Amino acid sequence: MPNIQDHAISIGAQPFEMRPFDEIDSLILTQIVYMPMEGALGQGESTTIANLWRFLRETYPGGFEDPFQQKRYMLTEACANQPRYQDLVIHSHCHQIDPGREMQFGVCAFNLPGNQTYIAFQGTDWSLVGWKEDLNMSFMTVPSQLEAVAYTERIAAETGNILLIGGHSKGGNLAVYAGARVNGATRDQIQRIYCFDGPGVDEKTLNSQAYGLISERIQSYLPQSCVVGVLLNYHPIYTVVLSDSRGILQHDAMTWQVENGAFLTLPDLDFGGKLADEAINLWLKSMDTETRRTLVQTLHQILETSQGESLDGLILHWYESALRILDAVRDLDTDTRKNMRYLFSSLFGASAISALRNLLPGIRRSKNSEFGIGD
Repeated sequence: MPNIQDHAISIGAQPFEMRPFDEIDSLILTQIVYMPMEGALGQGESTTIANLWRFLRETYPGGFEDPFQQKRYMLTEACANQPRYQDLVIHSHCHQIDPGREMQFGVCAFNLPGNQTYIAFQGTDWSLVGWKEDLNMSFMTVPSQLEAVAYTERIAAETGNILLIGGHSKGGNLAVYAGARVNGATRDQIQRIYCFDGPGVDEKTLNSQAYGLISERIQSYLPQSCVVGVLLNYHPIYTVVLSDSRGILQHDAMTWQVENGAFLTLPDLDFGGKLADEAINLWLKSMDTETRRTLVQTLHQILETSQGESLDGLILHWYESALRILDAVRDLDTDTRKNMRYLFSSLFGASAISALRNLLPGIRRSKNSEFGIGD
């Protein structure tokens, strides 16, 4: 089954004037923004997708060891060779990793025909800082969200263009958060917000008047066994896209399937995905802010001790990483280890049972019950 790279090649001869910009084009740009652009364009400079590819080919001739980044590298090559994409201008690139602020923030803008600008927010990379910031979202507004608001307002003022904004993973969260928190003038310029398997926003933002004003402009897409995209307070209206992968690996947008020029969609999330999502969200809601903060700090301590400043070893050398994580857990003090055991046992115990009750409210305990759930 074709994926978005196959799609880019199949429609590559069609200009945007013939085939208007759509959600698959949006997802493609949210993958290209993950590419390292430092050196391809400096402060205030611009380039094209074709020129970005020339830079990548010369700077990273063998591609990337990271399998996800390698797929995006190949997608960028494919787009660089298609008339539809190759001359799109990229500008206003920004990539910041700031351990002091616990922030990893990446973004760039693409000029589209018809006085339109697409802002693509980057998701989480493999830096420990980036993952810590993701975890911090469970109990606070994070610096990247504030940067996303400021960036969107700046591009709106500088270009005066119609804005389309989007992102994959954390980038999707940043796009939605920015759309809800920008000033009124910028909000009026935003035509569409694309969120591809991005975690939800905080409850205050979800219930704000500004969110209500932009909610109909949000297009949210989730894979069928989604985990990431239904964390926290996610957008209640979404489209389910078929992925040819399993479990958490469906988060990889390059596994999403395309048929006849459109996403191959399903009527709803599958049962396993719903169960995991319900259990995780019930688990998070059972914790107060301070408990979440303690959990995040402990997870960060474990990862920092076992992985250093980069988490790419979790994918590239998972067995050795797992052993180091076990060692780091053993080194925790007794009380912290006991608290972690309690929190995670509640996820796989009470929260999972409550989730199953919510999804299958008619189940009752019986001798023949596979689940053994009581009244």
